[in-house]
Order: sequence, then C-alpha cells, then structure tokens
Amino acid sequence: MNLKEILIGIEGIKAKGNLDLEINSIDNDSRKIKKGDLFFAIKGFNVDGTQYIKDAIQNGAEGIVVDEETNLKELDLSNDITLIVVPNIRKAMAQAACNFYHHPSKRLKVIGVTGTKGKTTTTFMIKGILEKQGHKVGLIGTIENYIGSASLGDSERTTPESIELQRLFAKMVDEKCDVVVMEVSSQSLKLDRVYGTDFDIGIFTNFSEDHISAKEHPNMQDYFESKCKLFEMCKTGFVNADDVYAQKVPKLVKNCEITTYGIDNYCNLLAKDITITNSYVDFKVKLGTRNERIKTCIPGRFSVYNSLAAIAVALKFGCDPEKIKEALLEVRVPGRSELVNNKKDLTIMIDYAHSPESLENILSAVKSYTRGRVICVFGCGGDRDPGKRPIMGEVSGRIADYTIITSDNPRTEDPEAIVKQIEEGMIKTKGNYTVIVDRREAIKHAIEMANKIDMIVLAGKGHEPYQEINGKKYPFDERIIVNEIIEEEK
Repeated sequence: MNLKEILIGIEGIKAKGNLDLEINSIDNDSRKIKKGDLFFAIKGFNVDGTQYIKDAIQNGAEGIVVDEETNLKELDLSNDITLIVVPNIRKAMAQAACNFYHHPSKRLKVIGVTGTKGKTTTTFMIKGILEKQGHKVGLIGTIENYIGSASLGDSERTTPESIELQRLFAKMVDEKCDVVVMEVSSQSLKLDRVYGTDFDIGIFTNFSEDHISAKEHPNMQDYFESKCKLFEMCKTGFVNADDVYAQKVPKLVKNCEITTYGIDNYCNLLAKDITITNSYVDFKVKLGTRNERIKTCIPGRFSVYNSLAAIAVALKFGCDPEKIKEALLEVRVPGRSELVNNKKDLTIMIDYAHSPESLENILSAVKSYTRGRVICVFGCGGDRDPGKRPIMGEVSGRIADYTIITSDNPRTEDPEAIVKQIEEGMIKTKGNYTVIVDRREAIKHAIEMANKIDMIVLAGKGHEPYQEINGKKYPFDERIIVNEIIEEEK
C-alpha cells in the first residue's frame, strides 16, 4: 500500500523524505520488520522503541514513525529513510493499521465487553449463543483468539496492540466471520489500541479496584474513565444496573443507546427466581413475551450477570429463545470456575480470581454450597497493584477455612516479599493459614490435606499455562500439575 494511503486521517504529521513509497507491511516490533516496511517506534513502559530504529532499518524498514517528543538529532537517519513525526504515535499507529487493513471492523459486527470481571465468560457466552443462531463468530480475549472453533493461539494480552488487532479483524473477514466479540481492557482504551475500531455494541459488566499501578492506572477515576471510552465508540450499550459505577455510564455517554440488566435494581432485563448450586445456576428472565428458565453450568451469582449480558446481545441480534437456552447450558470457559477431573475425586476448582472482589466472590460462592472445608491456594502477581495484596489476604482469611499463601506470577518482584504483603492482611483475621512460596508444593499440600467433601480453590492463574518469573514464562498448567501430583502419590 502507498504510504500516503496509510497516513490518511492522521493529524499533525510532519515528514521528511519520500512519502510516495510502497509499503509492504507495518509493525512496532523491529524484529518483525522486513524490506519495504514501516516501523512505529513506540515508547512503552518497559521498552523505548526509538532504541530499535537502527535495527528496524537494518532489517529493511524504509519509513520510521516517531512521536514529536523524540530527539530527532540523535536518530541520525540517512536521506533515503522517510521520517514521519506525529503528535500521538499510538493513535497514529491505530489509524494506520485501520487504513492498511482496509478498515475490517466496518465489515463485521463488533461487540466489545469491558469491566473488571466477567469479560472472558461473557464473551464465550455471546459467542456460543450467536453460533447456535448460525453466525460465524470471531473471539478476541484473555485466554485465546478464535475463528469459529479454530484457535488462533494463546493471547499475550487481553486486547492486542492496534496493528495485531486490525490484522486479526482482517483475517476474520477473510474467513467469512460476520461477528466478532472481544474483551476490551481499560489499558487498550487508554492507550488507543482500539482507536478506529467500528464497535456496534458495548457491554459494561462491573467495576471494582484493579489495575491501579504506575504502569497501568494512577487511580480509580482514570480506570473508570478509560472504560467509559468504549461507549463513546459504539451505537448500543448494555450495562449492569446493580453496579454503582456502571449505573453512571448512561448519564456520562450521550450518543450511545444504553439499556440495563440486573438482579436487584430496576432494569430492562431482570433475572428472577435464582437457584445456585455447586455445579450450575438457573433463573427466570423474560425473552420476548415469555418468561424462560435459563440454566448454565458455571456456578455463582456472577454467572447470572454474565448470562444476562449475553442474553441482551442475543436479543439485539434477534436470536431464538431456545437457541439462547441451549448455548448457555453448554458453555464452558477455561480457568473460570473450572472443575478439574482427578483420580482422587477431589473437588478442585481453578479460577482466575486475582483481585480482592473476584476472590471474595468465588470464595463466598463455593462456601455457600461446600459441605466440608474451603481450602484456598492463592498469591498475587508481581509488578501489579501492591495495595490489593493485604486486602486479598484478609479476604481469604475471613472466608476460607484454610489458606495456603503462595506465589503467582512474581514477574520481576521477589515472591517472598509479595507473600509477606499478603500475610499482613491474613494476620488481621482469625483464619488458619500457612505459607508455601513454591506454588507446586502449595498445591500438593492442599491435595494432601483435602477429603472428598472439601473444596480446593486454586485462585489467580486460571487459564494461564505458565508462571512468569523475571521476564521468562515457565510451563505451569494447574490442570496438569494437579494430576501429576496425584499420580506421584501412588
């Protein structure tokens, strides 16, 4: 594509060199640059892309894009390299990606799901219902990206960088998808990863403290305002009427038609007569002119909210009530209230809960139906909000019958230091606990002490098949770990 076409719609451009270039591809990773490509030098939290401009040129880049704060004298570029300076490089990169891939989101129905919790489960539910109705659906999110039933591989982040996102959309168009449902993180909205995407529907599941750190959001207000940006980008919105923050969205966003769903407060789509067990929830909701009973095999009150969000979308698409009921009964989500089959017939649940509220939700849910003890194994991720660590210790100490504090993804932090911060909250309670920093040994201890009426909750890692330590990801799939430990006991 001609460089001038790639730059359409990007404001405030200053350029030096030939703009009448034919560009083969665009990227912000210098390692992926080939001859005839355009390189975006992004200054991220951990990596300064301008340090890799020479590598990109050596790999064949013919054009370089930098932001206006870059020291141009230090770049020392030869005259045959086209240099483009823009006021906002992330927004420019997103616009360029939309142009380069011919605005694929305009040829799809795009459904964006944001919120602190419930994004992944809600997207899987929507995908399942729409596929029952006969749509070909792409999914982009935390666990994996899909086209129909075909996996495109694990995701590096909840919402991809803008170039990768538009590339995925284009692939989905080529594969004849008509709908895409995607998780939209607050970071992706704040950092313009989804800028230029043509959203049709936005969903706000809930809002609670998470992602507050130097590398994410400085405070809750910034976190909330970032999420609200989704509804400035779509025509239709569905929000949780029982969440105090989500309730604010209709008043803050004027050009989006927003309706509500919930359990406790007045709303457009209301769940009634709810039953929650250790293996499913069911409830009544009005679909068209009839009250229908919905059942889904993901236990917990939160599953009612996620189901309602999915039903709201399904009704917008005109889905048949029987298709909705069938899909929600069949849906399964890796790492979300996921029960692990094992030869000891122990009840072992893997859940992605990694915030105080999500941990409280899952522990309270299983506590309500577990006949024996609730044994919680959890840690907190490194390089993330340290303020939530003692709070999570206090949550588990208050609700679980026994807690094993361990490591999660320590990343660049000392796992023992993280554990001590969790322990500060734990000692405020009368909860029984122990500390085993090695996560595998912590899981082993839980299995050895449990009996068949107990519930083991392995919280925090969910679907992740790795443990991240000092920038490296080591294989660590808790489903495999559990069964390996049980085999070793023989």
